[in-house]
Amino acid sequence: MASLNDLVNLNLSDTTEKIIAEYIWVGGSGMDLRSKARTLPKPVTKPSELPKWNYDGSSTNQAPGDDSEVILYPQAIFKDPFRKGNNILVMCDTYTPAGEPIPTNKRAAAAKIFSHPDVEAEVPWYGIEQEYTLLTRSNWPLGWPAGGFPGPQGPYYCGIGADKAFGRDIVDSHYKACLYAGINISGINGEVMPGQWEFQVGPSVGISAGDEVWVARYILERITEVAGVVVSFDPKPIPVCVLGDWNGAGAHTNYSTKSMREDGGIDVIKAAIKKLEARHSEHIAAYGEGNERRLTGHHETANINKFTWGVANRGASVRIGRDTEKDGKGYFEDRRPASNMDPYVVTSMIAETTILLDL
Repeated sequence: MASLNDLVNLNLSDTTEKIIAEYIWVGGSGMDLRSKARTLPKPVTKPSELPKWNYDGSSTNQAPGDDSEVILYPQAIFKDPFRKGNNILVMCDTYTPAGEPIPTNKRAAAAKIFSHPDVEAEVPWYGIEQEYTLLTRSNWPLGWPAGGFPGPQGPYYCGIGADKAFGRDIVDSHYKACLYAGINISGINGEVMPGQWEFQVGPSVGISAGDEVWVARYILERITEVAGVVVSFDPKPIPVCVLGDWNGAGAHTNYSTKSMREDGGIDVIKAAIKKLEARHSEHIAAYGEGNERRLTGHHETANINKFTWGVANRGASVRIGRDTEKDGKGYFEDRRPASNMDPYVVTSMIAETTILLDL
């Protein structure tokens, strides 16, 4: 008799051309990912080959009950690491039946910025460092004593050993699943707070950075679902008022343009940083909910109210690396985004400010 595991791992291509497409979208809170599946008659290779679909927006806080239909537009395709075979994950954005982006659709506005000729000409690259915290179902960090605290921070960052690294099986599963899916995941590491980890996506160009981060988050949530743990993107999962001195969680965003990567690019980088300083408050407002709990000027952060930059300074708003300074070209790191930021918002806003803003 077939086991449940056997049935879950059935290879559909042995018996049918039909495939399963898992449509993914961002729900009403701006961080809640939703998905549902449909059967397609044969494999597809491009989003344009996929049908639009709809869902009940009143159940995701994205539409009223008396006019609840929201339309899903397929935008990016990834291989499905859960169903395997020719099955796919489909990142979608959300529209009214009349074809207008709904308010929580941040991708549509980002796509307009990335399709601007001046932005396209600069080929913006992104590398996003997504930090997150693994929690038990009682919302306590994985590996922490029940209702208690581990030893102080220090040995956990990139740490190894059963008393330092908690949840590595989940992290490695996620890493490989993202590679299988076709996400440009470039690495993982344990973070400063025990139970906290990071994965990096990039270098990715333009709108694809947002697509890849959202699908990587989706895959992570699906894996933690199987493992029976909870993933948190809260920028300060352990409050300051709780005993202990614990780092927050960010989504540091590394960025460069074609001009920055060419000889003399350091001057372009410094000019871009001046533009970011001029719009500091606008960026902070868009860089994640609860970020004020994280950006305190402590724990490798800058103070939320003051823009600073420096070379190799992890306590600054924006950091330039030593190699960039030495080579006179390269990239910089915006350290302000919180772990719960919307990557469509952050990546497009950085491009808009640094490329399109005239001071």
